[in-house]
Amino acid sequence: MKPLPRTARAYIVCAALGAGACALPALLPPSPTPWATAGLLAALYALCELPARCRLLGRGLGGSVPMGTGSFYPVLLAAALLLPPAAAALTALPGGLLARVEEPPAGWRRAWRAAAPALATWAAAHTAAALGGRAALTAPDFPAALLPAAGAALVFCLALTALDGGVRATADGLPLHTAWRGLLGRALAPHLVHGLAGLMMGVLWRGAHGPAAALLVLLPMYLSCWVFAQYHHERAAHQATIRALVQAVDIKDSYTRGHSERVGRASVLIARELGMAGDRLDVVRFAGILHDVGKLGVPTRVLRKDGPLTPEERRIIELHPEYGHEMIRGIGFLGEARDAVLHHHERVDGSGYPYGLRGEEIPECARVVAVADAFDAMTSTRSYSRARPVSTALAELERCAGSQFDPRMVAALVRALAHHGWQTAVTADEPGPQVPAPRAPGPLAARTEEPA
Repeated sequence: MKPLPRTARAYIVCAALGAGACALPALLPPSPTPWATAGLLAALYALCELPARCRLLGRGLGGSVPMGTGSFYPVLLAAALLLPPAAAALTALPGGLLARVEEPPAGWRRAWRAAAPALATWAAAHTAAALGGRAALTAPDFPAALLPAAGAALVFCLALTALDGGVRATADGLPLHTAWRGLLGRALAPHLVHGLAGLMMGVLWRGAHGPAAALLVLLPMYLSCWVFAQYHHERAAHQATIRALVQAVDIKDSYTRGHSERVGRASVLIARELGMAGDRLDVVRFAGILHDVGKLGVPTRVLRKDGPLTPEERRIIELHPEYGHEMIRGIGFLGEARDAVLHHHERVDGSGYPYGLRGEEIPECARVVAVADAFDAMTSTRSYSRARPVSTALAELERCAGSQFDPRMVAALVRALAHHGWQTAVTADEPGPQVPAPRAPGPLAARTEEPA
């Protein structure tokens, strides 16, 4: 287990002290804290976090996937609208301390998960108060409450992402801009939705039917969180399936260990340059990682043969895209990745295999993976060949663009590497001086299918 760095521990201590300072005025006389509301909201938030902490209860209420911390932030945002800032911060502490901790050190993680929401709730409550939030909840003109609710949710989101970026930077040794990158974009929409749910709770709480009606908001909230947790469980199962297949290929074809992961990474670089995002990016990554899964159907003696292949052995090797397509045909989530596995050795001039497709007939994902596969084959040192420099590999890809490769994919890889660079890797089991001198360059199609 990697120990938590001192800077991260100091950061968490400062956050915990800050949260305590924010909540302390609620406990000191003469405090205007409405204890009935604060206590009920604090207990409600803690109770909502219990399924995330208790495996048996979480599975009984929410299926096979326990809820995660953050599922019930609307309770905290309702507290920000209903309570003074110190009391609102106090409501976050019990639930944070009960939050489920997956990895050690549990004490530090639990302290962080209590302190960060408390600080964010305190900031959100100040924002709501400045925008007249508590008065707006009972105003006859309901839209007037939207502004303080949106402001509170936005500040809550900004505070949490700023704090989370800081703890990532100190715990992982990342630059701040790297630690914060992408956090706000991922958190903004969910927290704005949380703000609307918190507004509904606040309006119902202050309404004629009181807190009992406000509790009804939790049921659809819980169901939506359960669906979201199931989605993440499914994605985790997908990742486990992919890892198992790749490990099987690596065990059988040990000389190219790591090749599949690098082809997946290079495929993603190309796809991003082409403007792909979201689920399409996942498909491209799966296609790159699984492009050689059909080698499980190729005899090991052929895969590990030293020296040139006979025509019969080459025909056996060239069956691996079809083997791979058949192996993953029943895995529904792979989608277009199956076509990429089948066609990643087609050539745009029609001289590839297995079906001799040309140009736009070849699926786009397959054209992406073809470039990524060839690039990694050339830049990785193996038992039978030395790695070429990245610049040499790119020059070779550009030379073959229009005949073997789609020029658009090659250009995208060149741009991506100019932005992000590339870390070459040794994939032979015993690299070093024993690696023979490179052979004279031959057709690139042959080089990418040499036996490992």
